[in-house]
Amino acid sequence: MGRISILSQVEFLAFPKITRPDRDAFRRFSDRVDVVGLDRDHPALIDTIVDLRRQYRLKLPDAIVAATAVERNAILVTDDTQLRKLAAVRSSATS
Repeated sequence: MGRISILSQVEFLAFPKITRPDRDAFRRFSDRVDVVGLDRDHPALIDTIVDLRRQYRLKLPDAIVAATAVERNAILVTDDTQLRKLAAVRSSATS
């Protein structure tokens, strides 16, 4: 099963130019994948967010998305060149 960070879900749905059909399609997609949230019962995820943010000087949203991939041993599909350069993250370009 695929996974996405709750932050990715929020960022996509909050995009100013998203159309109703795109929003509906994304909601159907997010119903079929594991949406990984932030929970204090997962201290390893929190520690990884903090470590990545400090080490790479990432913005908090980028650190959350990257840490989610690291902690889940998942491939991060991204078009963000900074995230693709992180040694801790296995990544794949979207383009």
